[in-house]
Amino acid sequence: MLHAAMLTFWERGYEGAAMSDLSAAMGMSAPSIYAAFGDKEALFRRAVERYMAGPGDYLRAALDQPTAEGLARTFLHCAVEAVAGDRTPHGCLVVQSALAVHPRSASVRGYLAGLREDGVRALSRRLASFSGADGPPPGCDSPTLARLLVTVAQGLAVQAASGVPRETLHAIADQMITCWPRRAH
Repeated sequence: MLHAAMLTFWERGYEGAAMSDLSAAMGMSAPSIYAAFGDKEALFRRAVERYMAGPGDYLRAALDQPTAEGLARTFLHCAVEAVAGDRTPHGCLVVQSALAVHPRSASVRGYLAGLREDGVRALSRRLASFSGADGPPPGCDSPTLARLLVTVAQGLAVQAASGVPRETLHAIADQMITCWPRRAH
């Protein structure tokens, strides 16, 4: 049932997922959902945790790469697979839900912003850890490079949600890697 809630939030966003939608998807009455999970925000947070441990867990594979360029390539191509899957809604649950968060849901907005910043920090730390030929060229700022990767991945998610085919998204990721900063020879 948490998987069903995750898919509903992923497809409709936080604000767009009504309790009636969640109830239908989960096969539970609204009072049962409240009893099991608390309020809608608590259910959403649990659904996002499931997403981040499952389809949205492409950061881990990128952080394991032995070079900065390999990290970028893996991050972007795994992002494409996550946001343009065959069996899941297109787009990113974290991005989709953040695009239209009502001011009354400031805690949700802050939660999602925190998750995105956690990703930027993890990428930045890993990029800064590379040295020599494995890293970006001198003068590249790891935090800015990390934010560039996250920005491109978020753009890929928006493109996927707009119906851009997976092959095109992979081509965009490849083009980004072609533009990746390299050391002069």
